[in-house]
Amino acid sequence: MYAACVLIGPAILRSMYVEQLHTTDEIAAHFGCSGTTVLRHLRRFKIPVRHRGPRVERTRYRDAAAAPQWSAKLAYVVGLIATDGNLGRRRPVITIVSKDADLLETVRGCLGLTTPMRKHPGGYGHHCSHLSWQDRTLYEWFCEIGLSPARSLTLGSLAVPDRYFADFFRGCIDGDGSVLVYTDRYHALTCERYVYERLYVSIVSASFAFIEWLRATVHRLTNVNGSVGVRQRPGIRPLWKLRYAKAESIQILRWMYYAPNLPCLNRKRAKAEKFLSPLGYAPAGRTGRPRVGWLYNVDTEHRDVQSVTPE
Repeated sequence: MYAACVLIGPAILRSMYVEQLHTTDEIAAHFGCSGTTVLRHLRRFKIPVRHRGPRVERTRYRDAAAAPQWSAKLAYVVGLIATDGNLGRRRPVITIVSKDADLLETVRGCLGLTTPMRKHPGGYGHHCSHLSWQDRTLYEWFCEIGLSPARSLTLGSLAVPDRYFADFFRGCIDGDGSVLVYTDRYHALTCERYVYERLYVSIVSASFAFIEWLRATVHRLTNVNGSVGVRQRPGIRPLWKLRYAKAESIQILRWMYYAPNLPCLNRKRAKAEKFLSPLGYAPAGRTGRPRVGWLYNVDTEHRDVQSVTPE
C-alpha cells in the first residue's frame, strides 16, 4: 500500500498525538506511512501541531492507582493552572495568584488543601492573594498531561478527557477569560430602538496553539464555532483571543454551567445566571443580536482586538 493511500481516523490520531504524546515520526512508523502524511491528517482534522524540537519525557506512574484521578473538581483546577497558575522550575511548587479570594478558597476545597492564602505583593497590591503549595505527585501529573513551568508561550493541547472538558473550560474562563455584558447605544441617535445588550464569553492567551486547540475541541463537543482574534503591538508578543458572541455565547454558558453548585468564580457565574434558564434564550433574527432584557451587568475588556475569523 502506498503511503498516500493510508487512512488514519481522527479518534486514534488524536489519542496518539495529543493524549499519548507520540511524535509524527512514531505515528508514521506505526501506520507505515511518511511523517508528511501524518501532518496532512493532523491539519485535515484540525488538530493543533506541536512545535518541532526534542520531546520532553514526562514522568509515568509505575502504579496507576497512585496518579490523581480525573474529576469535575480536578478538571476545573487544571483549567485554572493552565491559564492563570504557575509550576515551579526547580521545586514541585504549584501557585495561583488572584484578586478573588473566593476563587482561591474554591481551589482549596477542590483539592482538600489546608495551605493558607497569603497576601501577594505585586499585581493588585493588597487586594491580591496567592495560594502556593508543594505536591510532587500532583506536580508530575500536571506535567504528564501537558502543563509545564513558564508555559504561557509554549502551552499547547492538554490530555483532558471529553467528559470533563466543560469543567476544564470553565476553569480557563475563570483564570484568564471573561464574561462581558454591556449596553450598546452606538446607533441610539439614529433610532431610539437601536439599543442592544451585548454578551461575550472570551479567553486570552499568548499561545496560539492553546487557543486553537481550545476552539477546535469546543467545536467538536458543542458544534459552536467561536472566533479567534489577535492583538499585536510593536515590541510585544501577540495576544490571542478566543471569543463567543451572540447566541453562541449563551450556548457556551449553558454548556460550562451545566449544573448548580459547580466550582467556579462567583462573580462570573452571577453574570451568566440569567442565561441559564429558558428566559435567557435569544431568538434568532436577521441581526442575530440578543435584545434588551436578556443581558445585564457591565464589565471592562480590551477593545483593540482585530478579528481574523468572521463571526
